[in-house]
Amino acid sequence: QNMSDAMAILHKLQTGLDVNVKFTGVRVFEYTPECIVFDLLDIPLYHGWLVDPQVADIVKAVGNCSYNQLVEKIISCKQSENSELVSEGFVAEQFLNNTATQLTYHGLCELTSAVQEGELCVFFRNNHFSTMTKYKGQLYLLVTDQGFLTEEKVVWESLHNVDGDGNFCDSEFHLRPPSDPETVYRGQQDQIDQDYLMALSLQQEQQNQEINWEQIPEGISDLELAKKLQEEEDRRASQYYQEQEQAAAQRSGCMCSGAGFISHVIFPTQQVQGAASPASTRQSGSNERKRKEPREKEREKEKNSCVLL
Repeated sequence: QNMSDAMAILHKLQTGLDVNVKFTGVRVFEYTPECIVFDLLDIPLYHGWLVDPQVADIVKAVGNCSYNQLVEKIISCKQSENSELVSEGFVAEQFLNNTATQLTYHGLCELTSAVQEGELCVFFRNNHFSTMTKYKGQLYLLVTDQGFLTEEKVVWESLHNVDGDGNFCDSEFHLRPPSDPETVYRGQQDQIDQDYLMALSLQQEQQNQEINWEQIPEGISDLELAKKLQEEEDRRASQYYQEQEQAAAQRSGCMCSGAGFISHVIFPTQQVQGAASPASTRQSGSNERKRKEPREKEREKEKNSCVLL
């Protein structure tokens, strides 16, 4: 029957097993079908969420309850009219809130004592199963985070406090050497310089493109804002075309200056106004002789005529 139950829950290994801890011992769990897998494979399963036996009120409030049973007890105690039950419910709730990491120092001490040297086991905490071992009296958890996939010297993490800030070790349980401070500083400084230059570039680009929003009055309507945006776009387009026309005019001016110099050299100058040509001079002399001949003939007639008295 145990084998059949174990085979029935093997598919849950891909998504996770549901186990319910009890607060009285590091190997005490509520018996569920999920626990059968660990029993059949002879894999020790541990947790460290224990109540400190020196705190009597918490021991009384929690008792022998599992986690699920304790949550139900807290709900029922809050609804009770008995002040003693209400007080127990409050103490139990405070215990869960104060141990949200699901590991107490009493539980850590019990784990260190219960786990055998060199033993490979499974540690349950915060709905997560981790491979755990013990080396020279110190507990270590196998590092499986994706962020350390390329870190060759990060294999194990020490479990020596409840805050989860253990030391990383390699496969031989040697502490990972710290990074060179100078190398870290240079890398950080280079990154800061690159980020600063990129920020300046983006800021300059934004200043060149954005509209001066301070000049836009408050309470402006969407239509007026759209008109102002269109005017700004038209102004930019007009400025662009003006720059293009000015550049074209400068190129055209250089070409016209060279053409004027060539025209001055090739074409002859015109005759000065009022200067007479040889042909016009000959024509004028012939007309003058024609006017003189009739007057000479009249003078000859006057000489040869006689006067009658």
